Amino acid sequence: MSQPVQPPNQPQQPFGGQPVDGNPYAGQPGQPAPAAPTGNPYGQQPPAPTGNPFAGQQPGQGAPFGGGAPFAPAPPARNNLLLGVAVALGAAIVAGILYGVIAGSIEREVGYAAVGVGFLVGFAASKVGGSNPAVIAASAVFSIGGVYLGQLIGISMILSDLAQIPFSEVVGDHFDTVTKAWSEEADFMTYLFLGLGAVAAVGGAKKAG
Repeated sequence: MSQPVQPPNQPQQPFGGQPVDGNPYAGQPGQPAPAAPTGNPYGQQPPAPTGNPFAGQQPGQGAPFGGGAPFAPAPPARNNLLLGVAVALGAAIVAGILYGVIAGSIEREVGYAAVGVGFLVGFAASKVGGSNPAVIAASAVFSIGGVYLGQLIGISMILSDLAQIPFSEVVGDHFDTVTKAWSEEADFMTYLFLGLGAVAAVGGAKKAG
């Protein structure tokens, strides 16, 4: 017995409806159809580990266990008393020599140069040793010594020109004459310049601190 013939142009199942003809990938109404397998068994697997336990962290995240950057370098210490005193002594010697060369060249003392000696000593010492009171006191004392050294060098240069003998001979063989000349020529301005050096040293130390 023959089967009944189906009428032509039957309505088709809409896309996304119930499974059609046993198609397991046909979606439910109102839902997108699931993607068909691509044949790549590793397509949906997460990326393999790289061996770096911090590879997944976002930029700016800190180190594990809640800490910041590991092994952060400590800031250099400035309150080094002995080094600050040593710098004050060295700066006083160098600045005193420069002051003496200026004074001997123009054959007179300059107040601004004495202030410069003290300021340089105090500033350099405080930059290295910090604002320690001992460093400031040492800067003031060494500044007085630096200005005094400069005055002796200036007198030695003047005596060297007057006596027509080398400067090294005046300092090495006639240093007692130099100190005697300083004592005889010292006046109010001489001691004022010594005091200006000490005051400027304190100001330089405070400026650096």
